[in-house]
Amino acid sequence: MRTIIRTALIGLALAQWQAAAPAQDYPNRPITLVLPLGAGGAMDIVARGSLGPKLAERLGRPVVIENRLGGGTVIAATSVAHAAPDGYTLLFAPSGTLTTNATLYKSLPYDPGKDFIPVALTSKIGFVLVVNAGVPVRSFAELIKYAKENPGKLTYGSTGTGATPHLAIEMIKTATGIEMTHVPYKGSIAALTDVVAGHIQLTFTDPAISPQLIAEGKVRALGVSSLTRVGVLPDVPTLAESALPGFEAVSWHMMVAPANTPKDVVTRLNTEFKAIMALPEVKKQIVDIGLIPMEPPSVEEMQIFLAAEIARWGKLVQQAGIAGTE
Repeated sequence: MRTIIRTALIGLALAQWQAAAPAQDYPNRPITLVLPLGAGGAMDIVARGSLGPKLAERLGRPVVIENRLGGGTVIAATSVAHAAPDGYTLLFAPSGTLTTNATLYKSLPYDPGKDFIPVALTSKIGFVLVVNAGVPVRSFAELIKYAKENPGKLTYGSTGTGATPHLAIEMIKTATGIEMTHVPYKGSIAALTDVVAGHIQLTFTDPAISPQLIAEGKVRALGVSSLTRVGVLPDVPTLAESALPGFEAVSWHMMVAPANTPKDVVTRLNTEFKAIMALPEVKKQIVDIGLIPMEPPSVEEMQIFLAAEIARWGKLVQQAGIAGTE
């Protein structure tokens, strides 16, 4: 049944893609790039430092970066899904916005598989597991032991229910049998701030914002959620090498446009982002903040990838027992 649904989604998306009418004189006015997360995180840094300025330079038109927060990224995604399909409003989204939300929400005001056309897959990210400096553990293995000895005592923050950092902790809980209390936040910085203050004990955080706090001893890094170590924190082991062989929980970042955006506009944007992502200075900035740069695939390849990811992460949401809870 899932294969049939996935095939239907791909077929519908391709039909929308092929049916889109051509556009004239694109672009002839500023483009708005919407981010569903707060300022200061990795995606915001990349959007403001590289993607936005480089796209403006190549298209000859201003690119306005706009952070629209709230609703677990739903507010921003909905606004773009319902925007005019003309290429002047794009959404730069973390994977959860386009995958887990489809299963997480009882009634989602947008359909990730039908309401967007992929434009560019730009990067992926592994998250850093950090604890408050007062928590008496210095490794991931010690955290598991401490949590088992103190069931329910630890509280962890995330960027929202069903977001990758939340599901990463749920995966750990399932694998180890430990119990912790979840507190959702509106972004990585808010959750990390409360870890520093001791209001919560741990969180998976953005590698772009954690190195200085780790160096100052305000939080302690126990591991990263990717299969490879993060470039900005080379001494922090992966959780897979620490205590959970094979463990991986990463997010990816995709630029999308409203469905029915003209094919030539989407193709133009895809081509421009491919050229931007090939620039050494762009790759360097992405690597320097702990992300992994990706070469954008074709639009058709991204549609197939997105349908597969919706199914995969939907299964994890169901296993975590949070399907339809938002």
